Amino acid sequence: MTVPAFALSAVLLLITAAHVYWGIGGIWPGIDGASCARAVVGFRGVRAMPSASACFSVSACLALATLWPLALRDVFATPFDKTGLAATAVLIGLVFLGRGTLGFTPWWRRLAPEQPFARLDKRYYSPLCLLVGIGFIVLALSEFYP
Repeated sequence: MTVPAFALSAVLLLITAAHVYWGIGGIWPGIDGASCARAVVGFRGVRAMPSASACFSVSACLALATLWPLALRDVFATPFDKTGLAATAVLIGLVFLGRGTLGFTPWWRRLAPEQPFARLDKRYYSPLCLLVGIGFIVLALSEFYP
């Protein structure tokens, strides 16, 4: 289970880096702030990227989540016991599963209809959230059921 833990952490690290990039003013995958917001935020009528503090807040949460699979595999020392780490991994997994599932609902489509976000979300963002969520659940369950 060490390789899946590193893979999950690597994916989360890339997503964390993207949020830091947007926090410092990056505009990829757009050509300006408005087009970037339509691609990665997607809410109806969005004209600008979220604030730097919002981007950095999300990146901080993602950075913490990046460490969790590695902590579960004893890659570094942590003051938390395995049961607590695994239980928290289940909660993190449920958050990602919830976000991934939302992306396929009509409610979410009405809330975030901007293109290209709607297309990218259905094709990449939501499925990736589902995979990350499943990864956390599998890692957590492997602690309870080795």
